[in-house]
Amino acid sequence: MTRNSGSKTDGRNPDGTFAAGNSGKPKGSRHRATQATQRLIDGQSEAITRKAVEMALEGDTVALRLCIERIAPARKDGPVKFDLPSMQTAQDAAKGAASILAAVSDGDLTPTEGAQVMALVETYRRTLETTEIEARIAALEASK
Repeated sequence: MTRNSGSKTDGRNPDGTFAAGNSGKPKGSRHRATQATQRLIDGQSEAITRKAVEMALEGDTVALRLCIERIAPARKDGPVKFDLPSMQTAQDAAKGAASILAAVSDGDLTPTEGAQVMALVETYRRTLETTEIEARIAALEASK
């Protein structure tokens, strides 16, 4: 048996190990244990669900929590309401950022909510800035 010399087609390094980002398995493939578990469960989901509900109704708190989490999952995030000035230019984004900081400072937004909204404002500011730059370049090119 000969060792592979590390050709670019097999995804291995010259020493025979897999290259970074390549585990040797096709993307999206499942582990054998996961596949075996899936085969056991296939066709049994209704019976398993019925049993979990029965156990929950009998007072099993773990089963009850599992059922409740499926009925009403924990909310990841929710809408936030606070005053944010209109942003038509990249300079207006600075006013928006100040408004977000004030809302966090006043307790109207949590620091995490403020950071998430600030990231949205920053992305919007970059979009506005890019649009303004493109307009200036187009005007310069048209004037030639």
